[in-house]
Amino acid sequence: MTFAISKYADFENLREQAVALRREGLSRRQIRDRLHVDNNDILNRLLEGEPPPEWTKRPNAKDDLRDRARELRLQGWTYDQIQVELGCSKSSISLWVRDLPKPERRDPSEQARLAGRKRWEHELAVRDEQRRATKADAAKEIGKMSERELLMAGAALYWAEGTKDKPYDRRENVVFVNSDPGVIQLYLAWLRLLKVQPERLTYRLMIHMTADVEGAKRYWADLVGVEAATFQKTTIKKHNPKTVRKNINEDYRGCLVIRVAQGADLYRRIEGWWSGMVVEAQRLTA
Repeated sequence: MTFAISKYADFENLREQAVALRREGLSRRQIRDRLHVDNNDILNRLLEGEPPPEWTKRPNAKDDLRDRARELRLQGWTYDQIQVELGCSKSSISLWVRDLPKPERRDPSEQARLAGRKRWEHELAVRDEQRRATKADAAKEIGKMSERELLMAGAALYWAEGTKDKPYDRRENVVFVNSDPGVIQLYLAWLRLLKVQPERLTYRLMIHMTADVEGAKRYWADLVGVEAATFQKTTIKKHNPKTVRKNINEDYRGCLVIRVAQGADLYRRIEGWWSGMVVEAQRLTA
């Protein structure tokens, strides 16, 4: 070391230069090249006590994980629980939180339940992400819909959800009932494609007696673009005490009934479209 230092006769003057350059924001490599210091030990002594400039610090991708691990540890979480929550190794967790106090020991059965619950929550989150990605990819597959495709989609939708005649009861009414806003929007787009004028449409709400009737009416009126006052008399479903209702949350808005006035000709065309689609489907798969 003495030989190495002797190469730099005026060490203090060299240190002053190195410190000045460091405070100007130069990196170790830049200072080394500027002062022609090729010995790392000497360079370390020249820069001793001088922090590196911010731009030379590489961000640590695990900083957020480490901070979260420490936060959870302070809340009393075990290594297993933190590992399930953050998806990182126990060895990393141990390094990050080793200076923190250990949580109180829990009953093994309780600890197992907590770990199981966290694993299940993690699994649900993974499934939700997979579900979202699959739906997004499928939506892209549809692309731009042609008028012909909308014609067939609407005809199939009506035949699945709309009212249909019986051989013994020919009425040929076009009445559509559904609780899904997306289904209602597609159906109305289909009617516009068919040049059905808005004044031929009437709307009615069907809903359970315990729900927010007026709120549901306003929701559907806004969706279809009419005044709630134009709705026909609401059909109220009475409560059956023997049944357990599940549609009781704030998203429950009953069903919207859409009727097309003077719809006999339209009904016949729908029935014809459907029959043609069935024949073609059989031909394609024969």
